[in-house]
Amino acid sequence: MMSQSTEINLTSPLFKANPYPTFARLRVNDPIHQLPSSNGQNAWLFTRYQDVEALLRDERFVKDKQNVFPPQERVRPPASAADLMTMGMIDFDPPDHTRLRSLVNISFTPRLVEQWRGRVQELTNELIDAVEGHGKMDLIEEFAFPLPLQIILEMLGVPKEDSPLLHTWTKTLANALGDPVASQKAFEQLQLFYVYLLELIERKRKQPADDLVSHLIQAESEGQRLSERELVAMVFLLIVAGHDTTGNLIGNGILALLTHPEQMQLLKQDPTLIKTAIEEFLRYYSPFTLATLRWAREDVEYKEHLIHRGDSIVISLSSANRDEQTFIEPEQLNIARQENRHLAFGKGIHYCIGAPLARMKGQIAIATLLRRLPHLQLQVAPEELIWRPGSLILGVSSLPVLF
Repeated sequence: MMSQSTEINLTSPLFKANPYPTFARLRVNDPIHQLPSSNGQNAWLFTRYQDVEALLRDERFVKDKQNVFPPQERVRPPASAADLMTMGMIDFDPPDHTRLRSLVNISFTPRLVEQWRGRVQELTNELIDAVEGHGKMDLIEEFAFPLPLQIILEMLGVPKEDSPLLHTWTKTLANALGDPVASQKAFEQLQLFYVYLLELIERKRKQPADDLVSHLIQAESEGQRLSERELVAMVFLLIVAGHDTTGNLIGNGILALLTHPEQMQLLKQDPTLIKTAIEEFLRYYSPFTLATLRWAREDVEYKEHLIHRGDSIVISLSSANRDEQTFIEPEQLNIARQENRHLAFGKGIHYCIGAPLARMKGQIAIATLLRRLPHLQLQVAPEELIWRPGSLILGVSSLPVLF
């Protein structure tokens, strides 16, 4: 049995390159693993599907750490760039979470997402047109990330020329998620991002348009209690989550196919498998290794473990999605898999609001890429690929391909 002293570095390059053997051992021997304590508070890592699914729904564990304390002890510091990392919709609990989610939910219904299908296909073709004559590309920087970023910026009403800057900031910050040292180093980027968003919102106040940022501002003015700091954090979350997660989905999906040529051939022969293929990519290489942190709002007795109020809960989506107690042959990539209750988008009230859009973008991007570049292959050996840092996200930094 793994002991508390067993060192698991969730941010090390070696672990990020292949976390699955470690997670498999934990599921068998130590499914509720106590990580080294920090500042007197414990952290608990959960790796089994059954536990992960239950905890994602458990109201005893909150997303806003302030809710661990009694109301009189809660302190909300003045508005600052730090709000971007701590006040997004995903870090709120009801009733605030319910209110904020309702304001953006209308823009991400399957019906409204479907209206973007033509634009996603058009942009996908444009990106392939730009590289088709070169015979090679970095699939991450030239395809997987520009596509979802441009779509979410158009939905928000952000100028296209700002795309490279926002991509740089987003990648830096996403790479730092779950890594306190990297987060400190990324603070300057966070500050620049914060100032940019304040200026964007001010421009939209003066010149509103038919876009999501303008709609959120309008909701604020109509008294739906969306504060300035909530508005800034919301737009930040939509930009980051709206392109980083889908970028990883596309990149990870293509990588999975390139390293499983029989599955790539199957998808080429039967393009109707693209929907189940996307679900399998989400399961096999979950874009988020871990869910964002939760904290115990009270002492909780959970399966013979006493989790104290204030302890943090680290939930492994990647491990749950490879749990042999839930999935048949979980270590096998099977794009035709039918029983696939993966947790890549979370569960419960914090289920990813952009899931329908991510699925649609992933389906169009990968299906079109295989159709137009049928000779796609890796330019380097798989073991030479470098996986992105940070404990939360899962994706390669670059993916050099030939075609």
